[in-house]
Amino acid sequence: MTFLQRLDLSVPLIQAPMAGISTPELAAAVSNEGALGSIGIGATDPGGARNMIEELRARTDRAFNVNLFVHRTPRADPVREAAWLDWLAPHFAAFGARPPKTLRPIYQSLHDDPDMLSMLLEVRPAVVSFHFGLPPAAMIAALRSRGILLMATATNLREAAAIEGHGIDVIIAQGIEAGGHRGMFDPEEPDEGLSTAALTRLLAEKSGVPVVAAGGIMNGGDMFAALDRGAVAAQLGTAFVACPESAADDAYRAALASDAAHHSVMTSLISGRPARALPNRFTALADGMAHHRPPDYPIAYDAGKALHAAAKARGEHGFGAQWAGQGAPHIRAMPAAALVETLRSELQLCLDNRHDTSGAATTRPKFS
Repeated sequence: MTFLQRLDLSVPLIQAPMAGISTPELAAAVSNEGALGSIGIGATDPGGARNMIEELRARTDRAFNVNLFVHRTPRADPVREAAWLDWLAPHFAAFGARPPKTLRPIYQSLHDDPDMLSMLLEVRPAVVSFHFGLPPAAMIAALRSRGILLMATATNLREAAAIEGHGIDVIIAQGIEAGGHRGMFDPEEPDEGLSTAALTRLLAEKSGVPVVAAGGIMNGGDMFAALDRGAVAAQLGTAFVACPESAADDAYRAALASDAAHHSVMTSLISGRPARALPNRFTALADGMAHHRPPDYPIAYDAGKALHAAAKARGEHGFGAQWAGQGAPHIRAMPAAALVETLRSELQLCLDNRHDTSGAATTRPKFS
């Protein structure tokens, strides 16, 4: 049974989880159209995650994906954290605020959250995916024993080999174009920065499990190209941020519709981990970082969120984490169901052109 058959998908499309942006309403709309909707629960606790899953199940009877963060346990470093807060202090002061006195790890890794695992084993979502690494073998075995399909993100061949070696069912090949956080297991190692095209082809050739392409994919033509390189499906995140069902605020949507969409940047200063975002006042602080080094993820994110809150209270929205991939200029604001149907039609057009045996010249369709 293929990946698509197992999940009863009529379109080879996964909507990326996007913690804090993807809502149960958005995921349900995608799943109801025959694709795989997703929610990210890494930014909430087991109770909040259960509520999200229950709301999603009330909106669809189809399969959906639940995504978790599996980052290494952050290392507290009071000296480094104090220095980071001192560096940010003038930026807080510009909005009449003071930085927090101390910082804390605001998100718990699945590594350190047995209650989250217990909840997942009880509610049994059809799909569970991992970002930033892999949980212990015992956790993987427990999830598999409940019939849950497992996926994990890889940014290079080494990570993909580890994913396959741990018995994960599907590898998500995240290219450098992707918006949001890089899924790399160790953010302190050099990033190979492989493109979605190169990584997808590499993993499809070298891996013995299905590969999903992710990063910079915005339309049916992009999906067709990913499938042509050996992927079984494409994962789209930025493409769904402008949907009315997402939790993106007005400032985020306005930024996506601006020239900033053409200039996404990779930065670690917001959260402590590399992530691709729209350029704004927060990302611009990188020019003055010099020797300053953010605390471990997600400790640094505690400071980032506090600065955003202080700025937003004074009407400044340029300190938000406005994650977006390099395909952002091609975003289309429409309801999620309509977007899935549009992507389906565009992909089918490409497939029809490839299989056209009439002898007439065919060209690959162009999409806005």
